Amino acid sequence: MPLFKNWKFSFLGLFLATLPLQMVAQELDFTVSVNASNVQTTERAIFSEMETAMQRFFNDRVWTSDNFQPNEKIKGNLILNIQDQPSIGQFKANAQIQIIRPVYGASYETLLLNFADRDWEFQFSQGQNMDFSENRYLNNITSLLGFYAYIAIGLDYDSFSPLGGTPYFRSALNVVNNAQNNGGAGWGQFQSRRNRYWLVENLAINTQYEAVRKGLYDYHINGLDKFKDDPKACRETITQVIKNIQAVNEILPNAILITAFLDTKNEEITSVFSEGLMNTRKEVYNELLKLDPTRRSKYQKIVQN
Repeated sequence: MPLFKNWKFSFLGLFLATLPLQMVAQELDFTVSVNASNVQTTERAIFSEMETAMQRFFNDRVWTSDNFQPNEKIKGNLILNIQDQPSIGQFKANAQIQIIRPVYGASYETLLLNFADRDWEFQFSQGQNMDFSENRYLNNITSLLGFYAYIAIGLDYDSFSPLGGTPYFRSALNVVNNAQNNGGAGWGQFQSRRNRYWLVENLAINTQYEAVRKGLYDYHINGLDKFKDDPKACRETITQVIKNIQAVNEILPNAILITAFLDTKNEEITSVFSEGLMNTRKEVYNELLKLDPTRRSKYQKIVQN
């Protein structure tokens, strides 16, 4: 969340705030890519229309009451791989959702989320009206997109303010609760331990995961954002974040939020700790082996030189 959000606006900002919100306040800058190479159909135009409609759904809506400048928009990617078209207008797909955050003082961008959702089932037809309501289920495709829009905003806000994303995770929870009644894949508590329900349960319901969410703030604000000026202190901060996440993991092992964090950050953490004091590198390496033992070979790079 850019630092001036919810603070005093400039005179220009106050002037802009009097204009229609749609002109100034869109928060998201998503790119959507639809791959339908597995689908045997001669009606290929629907996939390019689907791509455009989904991208406009993310980027043309107003999701918050905050005023975003163009350079503050939350960047993301939705990579949709259509696996099957059981009937006309019906689709099954895998989705990869990436949420991107700038690192201040650097040209580098970091991922807040790199999440695979394998349970996308939806209807889409050419010319479809992409109506959406947080408080009412209308259709599966806009519920899916709306859910991840709120997750993106919530994670971005968490990375700028401790637990700052809470209102948006609650909005995502509303979407889940409404969609559950429809019985679609990926929304149910008892369908899988790695689905949308459990992701938002970790973020919006179970307070035992607040240490992980607060870790997102420290990792980014007191870690990556200050790395250029004081890499030693930043590595120590990130080490403590990993320790705190491991403490949660000991109580609640294999949680989707922790798994998602490691799936997203493992390469970055390995790179951050490829240099620096060896005692710090050994410390974080030992914590990572407890937290994420399946990536032992990758984390060994931390202590190899």
